[in-house]
Amino acid sequence: MSAPAPSSPVIVDAPPVEQQAEVLTEEALAFVGALHHRFTPRRDELLARRAARRAEIARSAALDFLPETAGIREDDSWRVAPAPAALQDRRVEITGPTDRKMAVNALNSGARIWLADFEDASAPTWENVVRGQLNLTDAFERRIDFTDDRGKAYALRPAEELATVVVRPRGWHLDERHLTVDGRPVPGALVDFGLYFFHNARRLIDLGKGPYFYLPKTESHLEARLWNDVFVFAQDHVGIPRGTVRATVLIETITAAYEMEEILFELREHASGLNAGRWDYLFSIVKNFRDAGPRFVLPDRNAVTMTAPFMRAYTELLVRTCHRRGAHAVGGMAAFIPSRKDPEVNEAAFEKVRADKDREARDGFDGSWVAHPDLVPVARASFDAVLGDRPHQKDRLREDVRVTAAELIAVDSLEEKPTYEGLRNAVAVGIRYIEAWLRGSGAVAIFHLMEDAATAEISRSQIWQWINAGVVFGNGEKATAELARRVAAEELAAIRAEAGEEAFAAGRWQQAHDLLLKVALDEDYTEFLTLPAYELLDRPA
Repeated sequence: MSAPAPSSPVIVDAPPVEQQAEVLTEEALAFVGALHHRFTPRRDELLARRAARRAEIARSAALDFLPETAGIREDDSWRVAPAPAALQDRRVEITGPTDRKMAVNALNSGARIWLADFEDASAPTWENVVRGQLNLTDAFERRIDFTDDRGKAYALRPAEELATVVVRPRGWHLDERHLTVDGRPVPGALVDFGLYFFHNARRLIDLGKGPYFYLPKTESHLEARLWNDVFVFAQDHVGIPRGTVRATVLIETITAAYEMEEILFELREHASGLNAGRWDYLFSIVKNFRDAGPRFVLPDRNAVTMTAPFMRAYTELLVRTCHRRGAHAVGGMAAFIPSRKDPEVNEAAFEKVRADKDREARDGFDGSWVAHPDLVPVARASFDAVLGDRPHQKDRLREDVRVTAAELIAVDSLEEKPTYEGLRNAVAVGIRYIEAWLRGSGAVAIFHLMEDAATAEISRSQIWQWINAGVVFGNGEKATAELARRVAAEELAAIRAEAGEEAFAAGRWQQAHDLLLKVALDEDYTEFLTLPAYELLDRPA
């Protein structure tokens, strides 16, 4: 293993977490520091480029495929590297945070892949950051068996039955304030990637797998190029072959949807696929076109299904792009959380999940996401019916697909309109999710759905958009800041009555209410809700 270039040390400034010395070794911190010195300046430039591009979208109310990269799109000769054995079959992937119970349940779930999430499903408390790394290493070493407070035992199945781990680090925009170099926080993406890679790359190779990653919030092929350079540096540093790292990119921003081929091209030695997100994708549309007029006003989030014309254009283009280049196309999330008390609710929801996964499999996707182990067999049946014994269907090139730049942003093709009930739901979900996040939980069951940070982002963004667009709901009420405050006050009072005074006081409900209203009502749109929320995390209410 080669030594990193000399640099200022990484300073740890946080209350110690049990066993954190196993994660924050001198060598591991030196590696994270080398990543920071080499790549954070480029990260900063790319974040500035995001802002400039957003300003251009605001001016033009348009997006198009990049003329300067037309040669990459038109060149039929290039492909991504062949998938390693552990990533050949991805028909069902389960997502969730890296806590100990989730790790065992996800690995045992029967899914082919576990997306071990340091991003939207994890509130980045210092304990979650450190314990998540420990839990993953313990899982690979089979030290993660445990018994919960009720006496229920959790143990890993035989190795050949376990899901393959694919880690999702934080997005480029998020910093880790507990690790600094020369007084500057290290990007959370480099912390999560660096610690996991440093401690586990060789261990994973010995297990017949490798360091595999999901890359979130990517907005351009230049950001993918940065990740590719990170991978090359990291592999060279620990002395493993280039191409050992594999990355699946979430196409969950509207700008990335116009650069799918270029993103695969930049990562082609390390690329294994693209994923079609939903809530973050809608959040990105609102963020980028928030002041572009009424034709970009989205209806209630639950009214925007994956069969909406502009969403269908996006998913079909993704399948076409992936299969043309030899990459896996992975479908969206089934977020339903089964009820132990209401079988009728379950059966109705399972039927919707079946229909959604059947559609994805028929459209050519090679796999899809679920949020709960009970949904694994449902999704697997849909893909089994199409794939049979084949690991994927990359041979379905979908040459029939032709998607124009305008079709990807044809939000006005929807007949549905925003509703007052949609506003209430956005407020209710937003407050409940933010409160749990501030207490350290990033994956939260709300109204039978597993919600993550993307949920809160689309909820607060829709409130902001509807108010600024002057939407009038079907009941005659106009979306205004005053209406949002009234609905939020009513929701907070209902939560207090339901929880009781003692439980309400023990939570962070008032903070969650105030933060939701701030990011939903401020004239200056906050780029990411998690940025002001992070300032409150790990700190007293």
